[in-house]
Amino acid sequence: MSFDPFSKLATIMPGHVWLAGAGPGDPGLLTLLAAKALGEADVIVHDALVNDECLKLARPGALLEYAGKRGGKPSAKQRDISLRLVELAKAGHRVLRLKGGDPFVFGRGGEEALTLIDHGVPFRIVPGITAGIGGLAYAGIPVTHREINHAVTFLTGHDSSGVVPDRIDWDAIGRGSPVIVMYMAMKHIATISAHLIAAGRSPDEPVAFVCDAATASQQVLETTLGRAEADVLASGLEPPAIVVVGEVVRLRPSLDWLGALSGRTLLPDPFAAGTQKDSA
Repeated sequence: MSFDPFSKLATIMPGHVWLAGAGPGDPGLLTLLAAKALGEADVIVHDALVNDECLKLARPGALLEYAGKRGGKPSAKQRDISLRLVELAKAGHRVLRLKGGDPFVFGRGGEEALTLIDHGVPFRIVPGITAGIGGLAYAGIPVTHREINHAVTFLTGHDSSGVVPDRIDWDAIGRGSPVIVMYMAMKHIATISAHLIAAGRSPDEPVAFVCDAATASQQVLETTLGRAEADVLASGLEPPAIVVVGEVVRLRPSLDWLGALSGRTLLPDPFAAGTQKDSA
């Protein structure tokens, strides 16, 4: 007897909206529930960061609506997107709102859910693998490692107005978080690096930019806080990118499993190469 992994999973009902995460890129990182929703939804309202390969799992005849928001480019207003979900649900459609990563990690999922509540539309949250974890894993960089850090901070590099958030306590984060993972920070790396160095971080601290994470076009730039701005400009790399600051970046020569598939020789002992240990 064959096993059907979808047989006991929930089903999108007409007039309902599912807010789901598609993961950082690789369609293999979709959850079973998100994959099932793709095959059931009448309308899929998707973000710019959803891999086209994920959308190929949509059922035949499903309507695909683009609702991407990219910094510095013309984008739909968030309020309009939220009200579009209401409109579609009220028309009796089974609606999948598909976002890159996780809908509740810098994904505006909470804002959209609140609008649905305000209009009496039933919804479900389907978590996804956020790029700050899954994307870094595809680059061979763990967000935590017992020999290096016992804490990690996730933050966004720009607010709703497109500038570096002034509500972030850079001094506290710079002093207290051994590893910092930043979304939407690439274009503001000069300002952010200056904040962190002023807070006491070393200009020589390792930094990595993971662009197009977990896709066939993934590229990784390893640099330092002091050189980050110049190296990004010289590289020609563009967002979307996840940026990570901290000693965990030094583990990449040992954990770059994708590189190993292409012939890279991995180091069995990264600490022998000078990785600093946390005494905690």
